[in-house]
Amino acid sequence: MTRAEVEVLDFIASLNACWTKGDPEDLRDYFHQDMVAVTPVDREPRVGREACVAGWAGFAGSADILSWTERGHRVRIFGDAAVVTYCYELRCRMGGATLTLAGRDMFFLVRESGRWWAVADQFSSFPA
Repeated sequence: MTRAEVEVLDFIASLNACWTKGDPEDLRDYFHQDMVAVTPVDREPRVGREACVAGWAGFAGSADILSWTERGHRVRIFGDAAVVTYCYELRCRMGGATLTLAGRDMFFLVRESGRWWAVADQFSSFPA
């Protein structure tokens, strides 16, 4: 694995720990100002850092996150850009029920001023 691939995987792990174990408002340190997210719960894409932070913070605020795991990471580096895909499993309590949400995630990152930023994310549950 190259140094850049390790940096990208560390970035993704830190980003996900931020909202699953920490303060989702700190995602401002990971999401590019022009971040775009296509999610399974929003009809239209979330556009801009603040809209994306609000989406993640809204979910984290409504759920008691019990666990988050990732597997099967694939990283592709293209100069100062990277694509990361992986599968996830999230266990949480919402509305008195314990849920397991599993699916796949794809981030597009750019490196600006020597650091990585998430500029796009698309995630979805596994097909039935």
